Amino acid sequence: MPTTLQNVVFPINKDPDVLPLYADAEVWSKIGDKQVRLSQNAHIDNVLSRSSSRVRAGQRVSFASYFNAFPAAYWQRWTVVNAVRLTLRTQGPGTVIVYRSNASGVQQRVDSREVSGSAEHVFDLPLSMFSDGGWYWFDLIASTDDLVLESGAWTTDATPVQTGKLSLGMTTYNKPDYCVSTLENVAADPALLEGIDRIFLVDQGTQKVRDQAGFTEVAAHLGEKLQLIEQGNLGGSGGFSRSMAETLEREDSDFLMLLDDDVEFETESALRGLQFGRFNSEPVIVGGHMFDLLDKPVVHAWAEVVRPEPFMWGPSFEEQHRHDFRKQNLRQTKWMHARLDADYNGWWMCMIPKKIIAEIGLSLPVFIKWDDAEYGLRARAAGYRTVSMPGVALWHVSWLDKDDSQDWQAFFHTRNRIVAGLLHSDRPHGGKLIQNSGRQDIKKLLNMQYYATELAVEGMRSVLRGPHELHKSISKDMPAARARAADYPETRVYKPHDEHTPVAIGGRALPSLEESLESPKGLRLALFTLRMVPKHWRRASAEAEMRAPELEYAKRDAAWWQIPHHSSVIVGAADGSGKMWYRHDRVKFRRLLRESRALSRRIEKNWDRLAAEYRAALPQITSVEEWKKTFEGR
Repeated sequence: MPTTLQNVVFPINKDPDVLPLYADAEVWSKIGDKQVRLSQNAHIDNVLSRSSSRVRAGQRVSFASYFNAFPAAYWQRWTVVNAVRLTLRTQGPGTVIVYRSNASGVQQRVDSREVSGSAEHVFDLPLSMFSDGGWYWFDLIASTDDLVLESGAWTTDATPVQTGKLSLGMTTYNKPDYCVSTLENVAADPALLEGIDRIFLVDQGTQKVRDQAGFTEVAAHLGEKLQLIEQGNLGGSGGFSRSMAETLEREDSDFLMLLDDDVEFETESALRGLQFGRFNSEPVIVGGHMFDLLDKPVVHAWAEVVRPEPFMWGPSFEEQHRHDFRKQNLRQTKWMHARLDADYNGWWMCMIPKKIIAEIGLSLPVFIKWDDAEYGLRARAAGYRTVSMPGVALWHVSWLDKDDSQDWQAFFHTRNRIVAGLLHSDRPHGGKLIQNSGRQDIKKLLNMQYYATELAVEGMRSVLRGPHELHKSISKDMPAARARAADYPETRVYKPHDEHTPVAIGGRALPSLEESLESPKGLRLALFTLRMVPKHWRRASAEAEMRAPELEYAKRDAAWWQIPHHSSVIVGAADGSGKMWYRHDRVKFRRLLRESRALSRRIEKNWDRLAAEYRAALPQITSVEEWKKTFEGR
């Protein structure tokens, strides 16, 4: 009996923005080095159901799309599947053409059939030519009448390595509406429900999911498959670790898929992740891509890595970042055809085999930030890789309207990055990690972001307190970081009609500055820093003395190398809710600069000792036994 690896699916919510992710009904041509859209034939009304779509008479639709092409390179590299079968059922006259691509994105015709009436068409396709990259897909061309694709599936006769079920682990803090919506989506997909053992919903908020409208009904539908767990707020690492610990006790689960709360879920993706895991030739972490919930054809990144020298996360190359499928679909994006390897995958959607959890432990107890990246690096050190799998994805609330490097999360950005570096960096003294982190502190100080710098300083102090403090402080770090904001007036957001909203003396007109409009780099950066740090050190001013800001900057104009020229400015908040007033304060600048530099030198000097301590403690602080004490508040 063939096993379905991937169904051909369509969006049924009639959202035209997501259509490019499912079908490419455009006509493109190459002009110079660019792919140019010549005509636009896509229409959401051609989607007939979850499994069927219509091609209008005389038109052509390619299914070389994110959700409906078959990522052959990933299946060849990571699974025991050596052949795949494409089965299509159509109604009406036309032609089916099957294509493949190579790692360079070159399109190659594989097979074609003329079709008519109601018929099923089977194409047997080998997985033997995709070591470095490549996809399979099909095009439909309608003849004199409409051609309807009634259903399609990619299947295999291979025997799975594992047959266990999937558990879902959802962690939430005060987003009960999103959680209920996700549960309803899961409950409405019978095939996914069949593959699920348990859904662990870990509620760490004050707005309880159990009180949300619709929860009672969906909970009744899911029955014993749903397990609601309420615990104190231990952040993402605490919530996901709880799901990991619970999954280890489930005999029927072979996999745990972690899901963030503020998401819109493509349920077919969970099935694909499960099947990929079942056929893996060796256990791998299967990551899902993140699309922007507020700009749905845009993907955050394809494959992310931790660069070893600065020890910083990010896409393996810049072209991946925020790729827009409206502008370039799969056929037009050459790099997307290469098989890209990842160091880790974000825990917005990430499936981890239970075998890996049992061997390497649960998350680091770090509340938020770097827990997913560290876990991927820890798994790799144990011989397990992470695959960011095309066609496995969800939509997540965007970070574009946030700047978490400036709010309470600045503490976790600094501390957790250094902790991850101590655990996994192979560079002497962590390479350029501490130097890079110190530069970020100087940048913040020159931009009068004293709150964020204070939290970075406290993050370094936390590192020096050692690994066994992480569990003790996990429930206290976030409240402590937020409480510090009261001492830093730049954290206040002034609304447009607030009585005390400051008004810039110079209005919105920006003065002409000697500095380039581009970010200084290399020698120019060094000279800029040498000039600006002494200037801020000597500048005799205090926040309390500032009566009015010099200028008002829109957030987009507030370049970090422009703001240091001023001693008092208004800058738009990242989310557009109002304005923030940044004022120079010599006392804070001097104190924080001294503390940042002193702590950086101390960590760098003691790097080898600290690394040995954290690495020795890692098995204990990520163990189920240690985490259970934290879950129980001991």
